[in-house]
Amino acid sequence: MSTSVKTSATEKSFATIIDDFKQITKLGLSLSVVFSAIAGYLIAADTIQISVLISLAIGGYCMVGASNVFNQVIEKDTDKLMKRTRNRPLPAGRMSVNTAMTLGIILAVAGIVILYNINPKTALFGAVSIFLYASVYTPLKPVTPLAVFVGAIPGAIPFMLGWVAATGKFGIEAGILFVIQFFWQFPHFWAIGWLQFDEYKKAGFDMLPTGTKDKKATSQILLYTVWMILVSILPVFGLTGELKLSIVGAIFVFAFGLLMLLAGIKLHKNQTDVLARKLMLTSVLYITVVQVIFVVDKFI
Repeated sequence: MSTSVKTSATEKSFATIIDDFKQITKLGLSLSVVFSAIAGYLIAADTIQISVLISLAIGGYCMVGASNVFNQVIEKDTDKLMKRTRNRPLPAGRMSVNTAMTLGIILAVAGIVILYNINPKTALFGAVSIFLYASVYTPLKPVTPLAVFVGAIPGAIPFMLGWVAATGKFGIEAGILFVIQFFWQFPHFWAIGWLQFDEYKKAGFDMLPTGTKDKKATSQILLYTVWMILVSILPVFGLTGELKLSIVGAIFVFAFGLLMLLAGIKLHKNQTDVLARKLMLTSVLYITVVQVIFVVDKFI
């Protein structure tokens, strides 16, 4: 074998390893978690410390990456049944369970240690997030649609994790950030559950609140969206401690909330996958923009 062929094979192998790492840690999801945590930090911090921001970003990625690795180890057999997951490293056979578990443990330990160096409470919430996602949410998925409620807890931790990282305290401010992202997850993941309904059925997962695509499910989507909007604008009334929001900021938050509610209403009326996808995309826009609004609102 020529040197050029060997180099090409090595490069291909390395590229595959990197791609598998991205897939098993769910790069996109992990980066969104890091974004939320950084937003929470910027909202809370009196003085921005770059070293803390970097630690929060790396520790946050390790935290959610570990959760996703453990999730995929547990679901390796059901992942084979679904089109969107069958090419993941474990079901495709490109990575062994032992390798994945080793990676998950390394990420979990590294994440907790890094977050502990910020402050102990940040590490504690990071550890709780990993435990709930891997040990409670994932095993519950094939058992009950209530798994979504459990999964919403670790999913809501990142936004408030940034506040805790900046202050070392969990109070009403961190609680509100938690609740905003907690309520947001229901319309977001139920929209995904709607889109992936048939695929989830193959794996034995009932991810919609009623177990089927109907108006009762979309009514739940609307209910949680309304609660999300109300909690998101609560800081404008001065009842949430150091977490503030100006009237202008609240108007923008409310407006984007109405966009998401409108997407939910359209799905409720017409019950199509196209509208469920629009709701899912609108929900991603909402949580991203709202976090940016809170940050910008603080500094202007």
